[in-house]
Amino acid sequence: MTFRVREELALSAAIFAAVLVTAQPVFALSELKNMPDQAASESAQSAPPVTEPNTVEGDSDGGIPMPSPLIDKSAGTNDQTAGEPDEDQPVVSDIQHDNTKAPAAVQRLRQLIVEASATGDIEKLRPLVNPGPNQAQITGDDGDDPIAALKSFSGDPDGLEVLAILLDLLSTGYAHMDAGTPEEMYVWPYFVGKSLNELTAPEKVELLRIITAGDLADMQEYGTYSFYRIGITPDGQWKFFTAGD
Repeated sequence: MTFRVREELALSAAIFAAVLVTAQPVFALSELKNMPDQAASESAQSAPPVTEPNTVEGDSDGGIPMPSPLIDKSAGTNDQTAGEPDEDQPVVSDIQHDNTKAPAAVQRLRQLIVEASATGDIEKLRPLVNPGPNQAQITGDDGDDPIAALKSFSGDPDGLEVLAILLDLLSTGYAHMDAGTPEEMYVWPYFVGKSLNELTAPEKVELLRIITAGDLADMQEYGTYSFYRIGITPDGQWKFFTAGD
């Protein structure tokens, strides 16, 4: 009886030991074998999805097309309408700061107006306005007395202020307008041919010798010079002294 019990106990112990020996290696190998795959699987699950780069339009693989350029350089190259000047406005042919570049006849009349204005006697201008059928156009003149019209611009009764304005205008450069046409003209000051919003700082200083800062601010709203201007024809005739744009 005792021997049989011992024999059964020995057999049970052997079986239990065999189970332990067999199970341990399988568990260990399973861990060693599956750990890399499991880590890779977990890494793949936690990693953000990979987005394919956008493809250009026409790509055979499809996808979202790249945006078009912000500026289409090929558009509007043949459209000349937007930039065409108004036919009713004079065309600026040239801007000159050097008055010696003007034709000799133009330079001579300019100098005569400067000398007459510097005398302080507005009557000295009378022969220069070219009395007669081709008399210079003076704003406010009804054709009877251009000098009286000039005086009407002045804040004083003798027209001294308008003489000073004439000197200031002719001290700047000129705009050569409508070259090669019957309306060709040399006009002072040259600001009539430039956008006031494009003036350099020195040009603004020159302009402020003629008008006030307040006047400049008002003119810049429209971008054009609208104070007095003097026009002389290529053959040296005083054509106009007017204001406006």
